[in-house]
Amino acid sequence: MNLDHIMHEFAQDDLIYWFVPIFLLGAVIEYSIAKRRNLELHVSSDTKASLWMMVYVVIVDILPKLAGFIAIFMLHEISPLKDVIGRQWWAWALLLLLDDFTYYWFHRLNHQVRIMWAGHVSHHSAIRMHFVTALRQGVGERIHKYIFWLPLPLLGFDALMIFTMMTLNLFYQFWTHTELVKRLPAPIEWIFNTPSHHRVHHASNPRYLDRNHAGVFILWDRLFGSFSGEIETDPPKYGLTENLDSHAAMHVATHEYRAIWRDVKRASRWQDKLKYIFWAPGWSHDGPDKRAKFIRQQIV
Repeated sequence: MNLDHIMHEFAQDDLIYWFVPIFLLGAVIEYSIAKRRNLELHVSSDTKASLWMMVYVVIVDILPKLAGFIAIFMLHEISPLKDVIGRQWWAWALLLLLDDFTYYWFHRLNHQVRIMWAGHVSHHSAIRMHFVTALRQGVGERIHKYIFWLPLPLLGFDALMIFTMMTLNLFYQFWTHTELVKRLPAPIEWIFNTPSHHRVHHASNPRYLDRNHAGVFILWDRLFGSFSGEIETDPPKYGLTENLDSHAAMHVATHEYRAIWRDVKRASRWQDKLKYIFWAPGWSHDGPDKRAKFIRQQIV
C-alpha cells in the first residue's frame, strides 16, 4: 500500500470546502427572504444547535472519513474492473445511480436500526425546516457511514471518484431543506427528491414517519414502498415524535445513545437488550410499541 499516494488522493477530496460558502450564502439569502415575508422559519436556539452539529460533524468525521477512503482505495486496487471503469461520462452517470441507491439504504437503515438512528437523530431533532437545518448533519452516523459504500470500489470505481459523488449528492440535498419552494413541475416531483418530498421526511406526523429517504432520486422510495407525498390538509410538523427539552449541542448529539443505555439497563432479558439496540426506535419490552410502522397503522 502506497500511503503517500493514498494521502495525495485524499487531499484532492476538497469539493465540500468549495460548497460550504455556497451553503452559507444560500442560508443568508433564505433568511432575508423569510424576514421580508414575515415567515417564522427560525428559532434561535434551534438554529444555533444546527450550526453546532455542523462543527461536531467536521471534528468527528476526520478519522472515519480517512479510514473509509483508505479502505475504498485498497478495495479498488483488487477490483477486477479497475481497468474497465475509469472516469468516462457513462461511468459517472452509473456511479450517480449506484451512489444514490447506496445512500437510500444507508439513510433508510438509519431510521430502522436504533443504534444507527442514535447517530442520525440529531438531524431530525430540528423543529424548523430551512437551509441551516441541512447543515445539522447526524454526528454519530459518521462512524458507520462509509461501510455502506465499500461495495462500489469492487465494481471498479476509484476512491476519489466515489467521495466526489458522495459530496455532489450532499450538495443536491442541501437545496431540499426549505419551505420557500412549494411544488416543482410534476415530472420533476415524480423522479427527483424535492423540497416537498423532503419536508415529508422531516415531519413527525404519523403518515409521514420514515418516509422519503431519497438523496437525489425519489424513485427509490417509490420502488421500495417508502414514499409519501405531501398532503395540504396535513402540513408537516417538524422535529421528533417527542421533541427534545433542550437545544444544548451535546444533548442534541448524544441524547439517543443515553436513552438506549437506559433502556438496555432496565431490560432483564438479553433478547430485549439486543432489541433495544438493533430494532427500530420506539420498540419497548414493557410498554406500547411506538415504532413508525405501527403508528402509521393507526391513521384512519
